[in-house]
Amino acid sequence: MAHGAPGGGTDDDRVSLDDEKFIRDPHAALEQLRGEYGTLAPIYLAPGIPATLVLGYRTAVQILFDPDHFPADPRLWEATVAADCPLRPMLAWRPAARFTDGPEHAEYRNVSRAAIDPVDLYAMHATVEDLATALVNTWIETGRADLASHYALPLTFAVLNNLIGCPADIGKRVTAGMAARFNATASSEQGMNELTDALSELVQLKRDQPGDDMTTRLINHPIKLRDEITKLRDDEIVAQLASFYGAGIEATRNLIVNALHLMLTDDAFGGSVLGGNLSPRDAVDWVLFNNPPMANFCITYPRQPVLIDHTWLPAHQPVVISITACNLDPHACGQLTIPGLHNEPDAVVDRTGNRSHLAFGTGGHACPARDVAYQLAVDALVYLLDLVPEIKLDPAEELVPRPGPFQRALEALPVVFPKTKPIRVPPRTAPRIQPTRG
Repeated sequence: MAHGAPGGGTDDDRVSLDDEKFIRDPHAALEQLRGEYGTLAPIYLAPGIPATLVLGYRTAVQILFDPDHFPADPRLWEATVAADCPLRPMLAWRPAARFTDGPEHAEYRNVSRAAIDPVDLYAMHATVEDLATALVNTWIETGRADLASHYALPLTFAVLNNLIGCPADIGKRVTAGMAARFNATASSEQGMNELTDALSELVQLKRDQPGDDMTTRLINHPIKLRDEITKLRDDEIVAQLASFYGAGIEATRNLIVNALHLMLTDDAFGGSVLGGNLSPRDAVDWVLFNNPPMANFCITYPRQPVLIDHTWLPAHQPVVISITACNLDPHACGQLTIPGLHNEPDAVVDRTGNRSHLAFGTGGHACPARDVAYQLAVDALVYLLDLVPEIKLDPAEELVPRPGPFQRALEALPVVFPKTKPIRVPPRTAPRIQPTRG
């Protein structure tokens, strides 16, 4: 079979992830690819940037647990693409866990976990509730809002800034740079520069004014690199923080919006959630399986031509996991046992509570902040439904998908509801939601 063209095709057979059919109806497009190519399909990530899209669950797990053949380091691929390629800001190598393998990856991952693991999920409940109430009060008297830009994004942004120790003014620049980076357009490079500048300023601030936050923990944690025990350089801290923000802002914002969209548009599921038969946590689980916020990600680059599923994959060309397609693989049905993941063998049709999805990745590069992101999304839904229970989609507005080859989300989620006076917050006692560590 031809290198660079999984399924025995040629480059002429490749489809682009920014094709209209992927944007409007990704599930149908993925099933068409599955029927035509099986578990591995030839695609373009961007014009002139060939890649392989993994559509099979078992194949994805095999790849993600095999860093020797499928490393995450993109530098040899980078040497083959133009300097102005819009994917570079998103995929280019940085000195962080996501882009490394072996002992270097282990050290970067350890320091990332040391920054993330102390996060108090109980305290985060109170943070989310306070921020959610303040946000809702800015628009509750108007009777309409965009739950993406007026709720999900600013809430995620504010909570993450609180955990990372980032002031709001620097955080706004981080958010703008991150959004441009994810869209993979001509503005991506400028977005990455803005992001790097903002995070560099944050690192200097926390060196001068340390606190009980993730940035300070990154600065202070020892790490064994370059044959010595040392501390992270500023560029290494910036790279870890960029990974935190990339997963924390974009993916979590999209997860919240996708879950809200589900509850507002699916009569059966929405009725169950609002009626109490299914919880917001169940809604988040459903989205993580069926409409994950990062639809295509977990990218690796084979070090040499490698044969998998009777298909030769070329060296140094991106192999992209279609998280959506793999989660919905009819040959898997969420029944596989995967190290580090919860599985419920009987959950074939009803996946409520099933955590065998790949939305947070798996293997050595699985998301280390999955508990924080999951709890933030659940809390965001719970408090919104408490504060504004009679939300409906605005029938006068069209829902438009966001651009980009990696994410699956909406530009906006416009809603209407009965106008209400601002909410008074009673004195806090104990948190109403139990944190979930998965």
